[in-house]
Amino acid sequence: MFLATAAAFIAIAPAAPAAAAKVDPAIAKAIADPQRSEANRARDVYRHPAETLAFFDVKPEQTVIEYYPGGGWYTEILAPALRGKGRYVAMPPSSERSLAPVKAMLEKNKDRFGAVELVPFSATEASTFPAGTADRVLTFRNVHNLMMNGDAVAAKAFADFYAALKPGGILGVVDHRLPESKDSALEKKSGYLKKSTIIKLATAAGFKLVGESEINANPKDTHDWPDGVWTLPPTLKLGDVDRTKYQAIGESDRVTLKFAKP
Repeated sequence: MFLATAAAFIAIAPAAPAAAAKVDPAIAKAIADPQRSEANRARDVYRHPAETLAFFDVKPEQTVIEYYPGGGWYTEILAPALRGKGRYVAMPPSSERSLAPVKAMLEKNKDRFGAVELVPFSATEASTFPAGTADRVLTFRNVHNLMMNGDAVAAKAFADFYAALKPGGILGVVDHRLPESKDSALEKKSGYLKKSTIIKLATAAGFKLVGESEINANPKDTHDWPDGVWTLPPTLKLGDVDRTKYQAIGESDRVTLKFAKP
């Protein structure tokens, strides 16, 4: 269903080194905030929030949508950093199973996060977010879930992301990387996703790939675990089975892609 030539996702300019991207002071302050949970801070070594948000050029005066904040790992950084100057918008799926935990997380932290906007994503209904008003749409480790719910759901999400952004706005995507040589059927069950699949989704929606980074790469991840990506931290689905081994590997190998709305 996605129309894209190989050149569309192979012939791209290399990204500038992550270290060259300047971290905004408001973002740095939010990352360093001792109010962030200890468990979340411990994962900075794998998720590289300063470098990742600098790569996506996130600024405190922007309107930033985060698709599916989940437990609020990035919300703890983005909402305080944007508070007072910009807008943080949470966009969880509209199902009660997904929506309720996000509402609870935002309510629990309302004094710190401020007035967070909640705009649920619907796979079947038109988006209620005002078109052409967002500066950034960010999603971290969620596109594989969209694909596991079906190609049409993933396509609808990317179309909504495109509609929400201003011309020149950026879509930032981080997800678990499935090597291109692997069987694509694994995308439906392993939690890993090919870079080419993400790029097809984005280009079909109208986006242009403008950069990629290895900020969140992990060469220790061989992408072939018994219970997919959930075998590794932080889930450690196998419990105590080979726990030390998986902890030594760390969190998954991830692709980090930056798209622009022309």
